[in-house]
Amino acid sequence: MLVRTDNLKKHFTIGRGQTLHAVDGISLAIDEKEILGLVGESGSGKSTFGKTLVGLHNRTSGEVFYKGKPLPAKFSTKDHLTFSREMQMIFQDPYSSLNPRMTVLDIVGEGLRIQGNLSSSDIKEKVALWLDRVGLNTDHMSRYPHEFSGGQRQRIGIARAMIIEPRFVVCDEPISALDVSVQAQVINLLDELKASMGLTMLFIAHDLSMVRYVSDRMAVMYLGALTEVGLSNDVFFEPLHPYTQFLVESNPEPDPETERNREHKPIVGEITSPVNVQPGCRFADRCPKVMEHCRTTTPELIATSETRQVACFLFN
Repeated sequence: MLVRTDNLKKHFTIGRGQTLHAVDGISLAIDEKEILGLVGESGSGKSTFGKTLVGLHNRTSGEVFYKGKPLPAKFSTKDHLTFSREMQMIFQDPYSSLNPRMTVLDIVGEGLRIQGNLSSSDIKEKVALWLDRVGLNTDHMSRYPHEFSGGQRQRIGIARAMIIEPRFVVCDEPISALDVSVQAQVINLLDELKASMGLTMLFIAHDLSMVRYVSDRMAVMYLGALTEVGLSNDVFFEPLHPYTQFLVESNPEPDPETERNREHKPIVGEITSPVNVQPGCRFADRCPKVMEHCRTTTPELIATSETRQVACFLFN
């Protein structure tokens, strides 16, 4: 495996003695050259988990291992320089993640300048090569982010991350802010880069159909904790956890007529607060199969087969 977390936690203090449990005890492994999809509702902690993996957030506790070696709990400037060669991130919003005062040349070539190994002419040449590789006109290097469409800006962000030639990339909902017609182009680009560079990816999204198409395995996250992990097709077509079942049922059908006529079963009940989390299953107040001890005891993520894990007392 290339990346592994052991009981990883990231909590935020939000005042008056309250603690937000954004990521709360996740143990997960990502094999080399694998794409692991991470899905869940907005606010489930997916992006925080990704940022903590690559050192953009200092973790509260737990361990992160890269190539079998533990990463520091708090990245120093030297650590960022060292590990940015290996780990990069593609952000959700292709506009806010790009500096509006920097040209495309400066944005894409920034990582190379920070590493300090190439001359200005070499950096410009490599930026041109990567702009061409992601499908952008190399004559646009002197332009600014606001002069591009959303899809083009996301390609700039991809070029910025990939120009360092990392081994591990966190893709934080890279297509959610794009038009549907552009999403497929970006997905195909990432797939081509993954194949040609031998990349390992954590692909964060809320669209289960897209994650099933893109990823080898899928992990489902709810309020800071994992509910289910398995091969993407297994999780999508045979979900075990009640929350995963609701997610799959709420996934829209590609055929408009089928979608219009099918019965929708909304999740009822109140969402448990991620602040000062108490023992018990986080999904208990919304689960139609809840049992009494679900409200007092936190279920552990257990293996139901060699490729499947679920955190639910129905399987424990």
